[in-house]
Amino acid sequence: MTGFALHPIGTLHTPWRAIAECPRNGRQHDPAPVCRVCVFPDFLEGLRSLEGFSHLILLYWLDQVTQPRLVFTPPFDPEPRGVFSSRAPWRPNPIGLSVVAFDGFDGPDGLKVRYLDCVDGTPLLDIKPYLPTTDSEPGATMGWLGPHATRNRNTGQAG
Repeated sequence: MTGFALHPIGTLHTPWRAIAECPRNGRQHDPAPVCRVCVFPDFLEGLRSLEGFSHLILLYWLDQVTQPRLVFTPPFDPEPRGVFSSRAPWRPNPIGLSVVAFDGFDGPDGLKVRYLDCVDGTPLLDIKPYLPTTDSEPGATMGWLGPHATRNRNTGQAG
């Protein structure tokens, strides 16, 4: 395998300062806090034509993950699970993904988004428009995560 490098295009700003504070998914909070996507100057031209999209896909580097774990026991499930059957952060390549609501621009270098679930200061790798005709699979199933889909990470309660 040949090596390659990833370079951040910006920084994500959220209310959460540590991994333990982050919601298990960005839709846990009601109302969802407005977060800021700050894009570095070299990449601002890439924001052209984002107007009119209601949702975006953000890819980011989970830079606070120190050690990958291929198998772990989730706090809400007694069975050991493989990291690739989860959205857990401790991946061999700690790439995070969130589908966020796009609430518009915030100054010349920023975007306002909701439903983000990462630590403040997380490096942004990419922005893609969410396309419901391509990105939605209404019949998709969730495997072992199905019974836990609405469980609140912080309280352990459904909802």
